[in-house]
Amino acid sequence: MKTSQEASWQKLPLAAWRDTRDTLHLWTQIVGKVRLGLCPSMNHWWNVPLYVSARGLTTAAMPCGHRTVEIHFDFLSHKLILDTSEGESRDIDLCPRSVKDFYEQTMAALRALNIDIRIRPIPVEIANPIPFDQDITHASYDADYAQRFWLTLAAADRVLQQYRSGFMGKSSPVHFFWGSFDLVVTRFSGRRAPPHGEVPNTPLSVVREAYSHEQQSCGFWTGGNGYDDAAFFAYAYPEPRGFADASVPSPAFYNKTMGEFVMPYEQVRTSNNPDALVRAFADATYDAAARLARWNRAALERAPAPAI
Repeated sequence: MKTSQEASWQKLPLAAWRDTRDTLHLWTQIVGKVRLGLCPSMNHWWNVPLYVSARGLTTAAMPCGHRTVEIHFDFLSHKLILDTSEGESRDIDLCPRSVKDFYEQTMAALRALNIDIRIRPIPVEIANPIPFDQDITHASYDADYAQRFWLTLAAADRVLQQYRSGFMGKSSPVHFFWGSFDLVVTRFSGRRAPPHGEVPNTPLSVVREAYSHEQQSCGFWTGGNGYDDAAFFAYAYPEPRGFADASVPSPAFYNKTMGEFVMPYEQVRTSNNPDALVRAFADATYDAAARLARWNRAALERAPAPAI
């Protein structure tokens, strides 16, 4: 029988599920773009991410005229579930199927629920994107690894929620960005940041809205973009002088190619206390960013709230 730690922190080598990961990445983009189309715009694109739930990933409640709709990736029953506040529901099996088929099925389910939404059917933050309605290349779904992915997100979400509680300044929710396919929480100093430069495969206007204010982020992603396996990451924007030389817990290190700290997930998973290690990583990278950039920490930080 697996220990509770083993059940939380799953084996997730990218080589074993890359095809499923890439397909699921595109499926989440389709659902995420529906959320983008239905929800009011928010600062830093906080209206677009998904959230970890007790069964998978969810859009949370989205306004649709006088109704509410929620779309949920359920990685226990392996279904995409669409629910409305009027009690109507549709579901789509999560199984080996092309992005084209998933896109068509999802849009048909929305129409059946009388939800009139059109999305731009082009993936974002991906090199050489194939339009959703033409993509028959990505068609993999390993149910076991999809579930492992969600359980790992749930474990990371738990620790990042605890980390977020120690900050009373402006902070993002812990949320899952379907463009970059990562779970992240971001703290802000309250000061404006210099205009961000271009990011490959992403409109400059999108990037500059995301990085309009000085920030420090910590999160988890499944691999790629300079580190080809699952890892925790942390960065600061703008990066203060000396940040790359900050002291962080082993096995974390500063990846010069990526311009951020990386902590290999497999070494976290197999450590004596993964929760404590992730929290130490988040705390150390935040401390370095806030100290070196001279954030007003007395006004931004707080002790944990007492039990009620």
